[in-house]
Amino acid sequence: MIETQNLTMHYGAVTAVDNASFKVNQGEVIGLLGPNGAGKSTTLKIITTYLYPSAGTAHVAGKDVRHDPLSVRKMIGYLPEQLPLYTEMEVGEYLDFVGKARAIHGSKLAERVAWVKEKCGLKPVYRKIIRELSKGYRQRTALAQALIHDPEIVILDEPTSGLDPHQILEIRGLIAELAKQNKTIIFSTHILQEVQAVTSRIIVINRGKIVADGKLDELEHKAMSGTRCEIVLSSEVKESEVREALSKVADVDKVTNVAAHDGQITYTVLGKTGAQLQRPLAELITQKGWAFFELKRKPYSLEEIFLRLTEPERKDK
Repeated sequence: MIETQNLTMHYGAVTAVDNASFKVNQGEVIGLLGPNGAGKSTTLKIITTYLYPSAGTAHVAGKDVRHDPLSVRKMIGYLPEQLPLYTEMEVGEYLDFVGKARAIHGSKLAERVAWVKEKCGLKPVYRKIIRELSKGYRQRTALAQALIHDPEIVILDEPTSGLDPHQILEIRGLIAELAKQNKTIIFSTHILQEVQAVTSRIIVINRGKIVADGKLDELEHKAMSGTRCEIVLSSEVKESEVREALSKVADVDKVTNVAAHDGQITYTVLGKTGAQLQRPLAELITQKGWAFFELKRKPYSLEEIFLRLTEPERKDK
């Protein structure tokens, strides 16, 4: 559905996007994740034909963004980071205008305006002037314009910016509903929780380069050097004895993050890449007769994975 090939964008001496290549299949919900200034917004602006790339290209449903931008725009609903609002218009007037600009008229326009008004939560402000709206309602209005023509592809650049927690949950629900309609969605953000909550695949971009692409477990495998387990023992067991015994287990790299709480001590055990630690650790605990509460694999969080993926490119800062 969307494919970029060696996409590159220069702003003078600054390279904002650097040979970025990736594919998005129909019906996928993709999280485009990266630090501020990583090149997320520039990449989306090229895909949506707001910018012409310095090199490389992107295709949307087989249409080249450089040579057939009008066809691309018809297929896409785009919420840019800088909201495309006419602030002297009323919300309803603005949505009517955007719908007509998208060649929607009559009963179809009324149907689509009613849908976005409901789904984007605009009923309370429908007759208000846009400049009088709060930041959150401006964000909702801009999201409504992106969806009013029922696009096949939805591209959202920081869609929850300025929203309160209740509104964020509503937007997550709306994205989930769009996904059920087999729409292709790219969701750009630097908020890790948002990516985990709504996306099926994650693309990580840093300093213009694609540094990872896959599901969370695939990113974990790429970014982290080994497996991790957590053991909770009684504090009656000597810490020095536990550390020494754990460090001798095959494929254990090191024991770290020892934490004591309410008569228990939690040990984090790091293993070599591909190591299966749970069985040998369980056998050790049984052999030693340690008072034992819990043994489990401890997956790496998206935050840990993100920091590891972007850190090598940021060490010289």
